[in-house]
Amino acid sequence: MVSEWPGGGSLTLSQPVICVVGPTASGKTALAQALAVRLEGEVVSADSMQIYTGMDIGTGKLLEQDRLVTHHGFDLLNPGEPYSAALFQAFARDAFEKIDAKGKRIILAGGTGFYVRAAIDDYDFPDGEQVDNPVRDACLTYAKEHGSNALWEQLRQYDCESANLIAPADTKRVARAFELYAEGVSYAEQRRKLSTLPQAVPALFVGLSVDPEILRHRIDERVDQMIQDGLVDEVAALLDKGLREGITAPQAIGYKEIVRYIDGEISLDEAIELIKVATHRYAKRQRTWFRKDKRIHWLSADDFDLDNLVEQSMQIILDTEEVSLCISRSS
Repeated sequence: MVSEWPGGGSLTLSQPVICVVGPTASGKTALAQALAVRLEGEVVSADSMQIYTGMDIGTGKLLEQDRLVTHHGFDLLNPGEPYSAALFQAFARDAFEKIDAKGKRIILAGGTGFYVRAAIDDYDFPDGEQVDNPVRDACLTYAKEHGSNALWEQLRQYDCESANLIAPADTKRVARAFELYAEGVSYAEQRRKLSTLPQAVPALFVGLSVDPEILRHRIDERVDQMIQDGLVDEVAALLDKGLREGITAPQAIGYKEIVRYIDGEISLDEAIELIKVATHRYAKRQRTWFRKDKRIHWLSADDFDLDNLVEQSMQIILDTEEVSLCISRSS
């Protein structure tokens, strides 16, 4: 029997997935784990970079010795291997069913908004969203020979609307748009569909909101701590394991800047500043993405009182479950 929860859902689960979302450095990881401990649950990470083995410090991955509950979605593949939201969708839903079958609560935690939507909502990925697509290989080769801007200009000639939604330097998404175009599908149209998709998985959403200036300060401190923790050594080790050959991993914030430092293009101080600026911009994009989702119950995490955030989250969960019970009884 499919559970009836506000927002719908067609995946058979005994209880809804609890989604903890928000910008980087907002405290998602800590809150998700605290809720999992409180509810005897397990955490599924929705982070497009934490899937890579060895990319730990720069992604803010919870270290193994600090994990109080089982976490899924870490270390799924090597940095040189391709991955996609479509693959994550299949992985996450399989994990949901297995966790639920054990009688445990599911907490989905992540700042990669598209991964969260892919896991929860009824998004049907076309072939172009998969990996090992020959069109992608051709695009990457072209970008390597002529530059990312030249590839983007090619897309603009064929699909101007989609090109205008993608930064010229974002070769991965430009290649994806070409893949979709080859199938007669518009990247821009796929983006528009996201706002109207029904849920495929029963879920409720808790979001952490942080004042932009406070978040900026936290991000700067976090980047400095990553450097102290050995980010440079981590990147150097990854370069020997195929980081340069990957499609997604080399574009990760914190990694591409340190690669430039290791290659002698910029100083370490310049790399650190670039990481901070890029992370500030990424956090702004995350806030914009999540603010569009009206399902999210927002909690202020300006002072990050974890105990208080857990209690507020628990009240949201209880209130939502009470509403769903009323719906079930009346139907």
